[in-house]
Amino acid sequence: MAKITFIDSSGAKRTVEAEPGSTVMENAIRNDIPGIEAECGGACSCATCHVYVDQAWADTVGGPQPMEEDMLDFAYDVRPTSRLSCQIKMTPALDGLVVTTPERQG
Repeated sequence: MAKITFIDSSGAKRTVEAEPGSTVMENAIRNDIPGIEAECGGACSCATCHVYVDQAWADTVGGPQPMEEDMLDFAYDVRPTSRLSCQIKMTPALDGLVVTTPERQG
């Protein structure tokens, strides 16, 4: 299984195991990660699972698709590495992924 490290806005870290094919958001919800609300349940129709992908992982994760980019307009404090965690599917290449949750969602 792959690992994802979530860092909250205060710097606290939590690492969880993630099944390949699952999303970063699903793993956050399963593991009660604070800062991920996921109001739409992963349908890419809200921006409450917004995360910042660590710069070291940005190229591997890639950028948002147009629909996700549109939803990011509703996110709080969008940055160049902002993504919706419901749109990041875990693969073996993402083992060790690091994401930070924003100070607040939406």
